[in-house]
Amino acid sequence: MSELTFYTHPMSRGRVVRWMLEEVGIPYTVETMEFGPDMKTPEYLTINPMGKVPAIKHGNTIVTEVAAICAYLADQFPDKKLAPPSGSAERGAYYRWLFFMAGPFEMATSALAYGWKIDSSNAQAVGCGRVEDSINTLEKVLGASPYICGDTFTAADVLVSSYLWWETMQKNIPQNAVFQDYIQRTEARPAAKRANELDDALAETMKAVEA
Repeated sequence: MSELTFYTHPMSRGRVVRWMLEEVGIPYTVETMEFGPDMKTPEYLTINPMGKVPAIKHGNTIVTEVAAICAYLADQFPDKKLAPPSGSAERGAYYRWLFFMAGPFEMATSALAYGWKIDSSNAQAVGCGRVEDSINTLEKVLGASPYICGDTFTAADVLVSSYLWWETMQKNIPQNAVFQDYIQRTEARPAAKRANELDDALAETMKAVEA
């Protein structure tokens, strides 16, 4: 098995990838990166030229961007059944929601958080649409099935649950019953609990070192 290195910070989107790694259940090495100059060194910029985390190096393969990393890991370890079978109807939904969360949803919620104007005058041109459209779309799907692609948990749920948890906590989207039930159901998974415990412990260790 190829060695896997995980570049992260415990208070970053790396938490999403940590959860995915725990779902896959393979050994991995953690490289903890501090925000700022640590992520801008020539060495790390060969891993991610954006100078951000998370990133993984799996053998000779480097993958950045949360959705891409989750999709990559699901495909590399098919025995974990974290992606629907290729060619299935569910596979199309799986791709849709991976990219929906990393694209329109994150852009629309960021616009709301930072006060960028998106309304009927520019929603079509902006591309991500209004945040209300993203909320209504997700609420309808998650109200009809236990997971984003139907009856089976997939890597897409790692993204959807993580992003919904963050945005409801930040009060950018409503904490409605559909979202709360879904978040509780997905975050009750053993891998999610392990990931949170590991990142919380890492964050405490980093605080102690800085003190």
